[in-house]
Amino acid sequence: MSTSSRRQQGEEKIKQVYAGDVVVPPEGYAFTDIMLETLFAEVWTRDTLSMRDKRILLLGMIAAQGEGMTFKIQTKAGIKNGELTAEDVRELHLFIAQYCGYPRAAAMLGPMEEGIAEAHKDNVAAAGE
Repeated sequence: MSTSSRRQQGEEKIKQVYAGDVVVPPEGYAFTDIMLETLFAEVWTRDTLSMRDKRILLLGMIAAQGEGMTFKIQTKAGIKNGELTAEDVRELHLFIAQYCGYPRAAAMLGPMEEGIAEAHKDNVAAAGE
């Protein structure tokens, strides 16, 4: 697969992964070019794990790192894409608390609820179109 076709595949996958909520970065910056061509075109497109499996795994890793903003983005995308429900994410949050600790999980509570609310709002708006 050529670099340009891998980049195009990566662009399509990032749009899918983030439910259209992330701007595709412009070409020419090595960091984002490699990210699109490798992470999104090569890793996210593999089918051994389902998108739901990948999303759950990713949410756990993000929570362990304490990345609230990314937790919110992934929560919102997972719900908008139909991979997770609000109930799933809240159950995952409870599970995360046991393994990552309550302080780390508590820091994810606000971003999680914001992601759930934004996904619900977007899904309601999309249903009305």
